[in-house]
Amino acid sequence: MAKADNLLRVPSRMHYLKRVENLISNLSSHYQISPEASEKISLAVLEAVNNAILHGNKLDHKKNVTIHFRVSKRCISCVIKDEGDGFDFLCVPDPTLPENIEKTHGRGVFLMNHLADSVHYSAEGRHVKMVFNL
Repeated sequence: MAKADNLLRVPSRMHYLKRVENLISNLSSHYQISPEASEKISLAVLEAVNNAILHGNKLDHKKNVTIHFRVSKRCISCVIKDEGDGFDFLCVPDPTLPENIEKTHGRGVFLMNHLADSVHYSAEGRHVKMVFNL
């Protein structure tokens, strides 16, 4: 399988998550990605895009979120970029600590780190790259 790139740019509105979900489904089908791997990719990427829309761009529909997939024989990488102010990804509270366990939010970065094989932030937290080994 040759490397292939797929790019999607969406306004910062939550209903655009469905487009991202559809793209992941289409990529999974086209590249015959296992259902287990597809589910991990979908959960992590949707969480990252949700964070970009809600926390990064603060639901400002004039700002976009860009999702760039690169598919190769061995892995899928996904870069999600927002146009917000960024965040300190090193200071995200651990949702497994007793004081955070009952909170209804704050698990996205934790999930992304556990679902992807690697996660790397850049541009002061405005860009996140996740790699999923196939």
